Amino acid sequence: MAERFVLLDRDGTIIFDKHYLHDPDGVELLPRAAEGLRRMADMGFRLAVLTNQSGVGRGYFTEADVHACNTRLSELLAAEGLTIEGFFHCPHAPEENCRCRKPAPGLMEQAVDAFGFDPKRAYMIGDKDADMGVGRAVGATTILVRTGKGAESEVKCRDRADHVADDLIGAAEFMASKSR
Repeated sequence: MAERFVLLDRDGTIIFDKHYLHDPDGVELLPRAAEGLRRMADMGFRLAVLTNQSGVGRGYFTEADVHACNTRLSELLAAEGLTIEGFFHCPHAPEENCRCRKPAPGLMEQAVDAFGFDPKRAYMIGDKDADMGVGRAVGATTILVRTGKGAESEVKCRDRADHVADDLIGAAEFMASKSR
């Protein structure tokens, strides 16, 4: 059986969404995030992160800052026995109209190229419409979490989210119900 993946937004989904986060000391797991990710991993899913980081394109911080924050997130999750298989980020400002900025499918395509999974058998989890859009673009099952900006995005995402959960534990519970 081919490996299955969960693709997750970073800010507002796994960690607290802090305006243009660029300091790894500011990386802080959301409550219950590690437990939700552990449940997904225990179901046999591999985990990867897809994140828009327009602060790079806007000159607010560097790609090295993005990598430092991702490394810090990996360290926090490793302490919980969890591994993020890969981080894929878009460094462009919205006006650059690149192919990798969510909701465009570029980041998902990069993850598929790196790991060889079927995106139609994957889950895309995030707290914004752009996260639901990238999932829809490739046929993944989409889950909106109400953490981060999710609660305020819920009405806008109604037609693009296959499921809405309070947090990553709720997302894992939905995933478990689908695999029974």
